[in-house]
Amino acid sequence: MMIPPPDEKSYQAARARQDQLIKPTGALGRLEDIACWFAARQRRVIPETLKPAITVFAADHGVADQQVSAYPAAVTQAMLNSLASGQAAIAVLARQLNAIYAVVDVGVNRTGVTPEHVIDERIANGTQDISTQPAMTRQQAEQALLVGADYADKAIDQGATLLVAGEVGIGNTTSAACIIAALTRLDPGMLVGSGTGLDAKGREHKLDIVRRSLQRAAIANPAALNALTELGGFEIAAMAGYYLQAARRGMPVLLDGYISAAAALIAINMEPLSKEWMFASHQSAELGHALVLEHLQLKPLISLGMRLGEGSGAAIALTIIKSALQLHREMATFAEAGVPES
Repeated sequence: MMIPPPDEKSYQAARARQDQLIKPTGALGRLEDIACWFAARQRRVIPETLKPAITVFAADHGVADQQVSAYPAAVTQAMLNSLASGQAAIAVLARQLNAIYAVVDVGVNRTGVTPEHVIDERIANGTQDISTQPAMTRQQAEQALLVGADYADKAIDQGATLLVAGEVGIGNTTSAACIIAALTRLDPGMLVGSGTGLDAKGREHKLDIVRRSLQRAAIANPAALNALTELGGFEIAAMAGYYLQAARRGMPVLLDGYISAAAALIAINMEPLSKEWMFASHQSAELGHALVLEHLQLKPLISLGMRLGEGSGAAIALTIIKSALQLHREMATFAEAGVPES
């Protein structure tokens, strides 16, 4: 399926409308740009009210055994339970936004009954340790991409007009740093942060694991699928598939934090036009997020020092986006208000 371009005529008409609203030209700053960005993607001069869908993908990482996180791998399953029960941050924000909400297990290392309200799409019980072997097989990577695409379709078919992918997975900032370094050739030292809260010594150890993983994979002129297979996570692959399918169906996506940026990088490397459907919600506190956003030429809307993941930054930014669209929709023009323009 081909990725459609945004509609330039709708963009220009929305920009013309902004210039006629009862305010000085440009007085609403980026809020004006947001309204026009969504106008182009909805192919409407005045975009409809957004109906968000938030899909959280969860998976474990074998590299977590290398103590690259301040928390043990078992926390992924505990977080899965919180996501499903409505106690996690993103679950609270999804309720606030009246969003379509789904939690999809694509690779949590667990046994027993699947928690209520969790959708079991497990490909395996976590990836392999990327510092010693490939994360997954090519078949598993392709399967994870398809799972993500399927849940983008499900959200759109339920009436969503904006998609958000969240993630949970202890060790996934290590995997994300490896993917970003492999695909951008940026220095890992600029990409490896504290993740869930490592101290300086812990960060140095994590950086060493990232360098070892990249050396082991030794990806020359890497294709995104190769980088994903060697260094990725099932949840990162699912997010990339989610973004790609959204773009194919002409649906905007709101990117979240560092893991989301790694998934976006994969999607863009696979299908460059998918970037036209991505809006960066925030710049997280994780080292390297600003660099990868700059590489992708995506400007984040807010910066609140967040580093939670789950889709939480995107959910917070969405309230600003909704305000931008409501102003564009409901403010009067100079003519409607009977106000002279000059």
